Amino acid sequence: MSGAGASAAPAGGPDPRVAVVVITHQRRDELLVALGRLVALPEQPHVVVVDNGSTDGTADAVRTRFPQVELVASPENLGAVGRNLGVARLDTPYVAFCDDDTWWEPGSLRAAADVLDAHPRLAVVTARILVEPGGTEDPIVAELRDSPVVGAGWLPGPALGSFLAGASVLRRDAFDEVGGFSERLWLGGEEELMAGDLAARGWELCYLEQLTLHHQASSARDPHKRRADGIRNTLWTTWLRRPLRPALRRTLHLLRTVPRDRVTALGLARAVRGLPWVLRERRVLPPHAEARFAALEEAQRNSTARRYVS
Repeated sequence: MSGAGASAAPAGGPDPRVAVVVITHQRRDELLVALGRLVALPEQPHVVVVDNGSTDGTADAVRTRFPQVELVASPENLGAVGRNLGVARLDTPYVAFCDDDTWWEPGSLRAAADVLDAHPRLAVVTARILVEPGGTEDPIVAELRDSPVVGAGWLPGPALGSFLAGASVLRRDAFDEVGGFSERLWLGGEEELMAGDLAARGWELCYLEQLTLHHQASSARDPHKRRADGIRNTLWTTWLRRPLRPALRRTLHLLRTVPRDRVTALGLARAVRGLPWVLRERRVLPPHAEARFAALEEAQRNSTARRYVS
């Protein structure tokens, strides 16, 4: 089903154009709070929860408390690939992603669908993120708003080189065209590889100020694993898609700036172990897509929101 030319839903009523996919792991209580907010949205989206092998009773709690939510109970933790399973259950032209500690502002899903309807080559719209409690802007928002990436003149917001999956609405056709999220990367910066592949195929990504996502960060997380996986995935994406000189430049910058500890060593070792498949599957981005990553280099070097710390 294509989003281009889809009929806009009546204002204030259910909107069949967009569904929500949530991935979760061992965060039953946070997930139940987020689901309570999602099912109360005026758009009444179909919600798919992919439980990535939780052992804390998440699946049973979802079945009991939210029978209207579609549950996919994976026996193992699939990471971001769980989103692929969720998307495969849908026939809506647009899919909004959520993490288990985030939820969409009422009206944002309808606004995203309206914008995607109006711009058929727009693949991803990323929302403004408010940190709860308190409703303050996440530091990453300023970087999205002031993105140095140059996109098409028709874009309704600043062009982006990458996106934040848990705060974005994607066009289903574009998602399927690039094959969803990579099984190799699992979780942690997995969006960058997809963003490059979308750009290579002529799709656009942008930030939309009128969309809002709330994020109340869960304390149930492993920051060291997240950092190690993020380092590995940044290097893999760089080596898979960037030309030689930019790839070397970003690799050296990362090596100079990451903490010198066991967590970093683990991430680097995992990246190096993946070199054989990286070299087999390396496919350099065309110049128009590489230009997006090149435009982000200075912002990445100076970013206060994107740090490999834990």
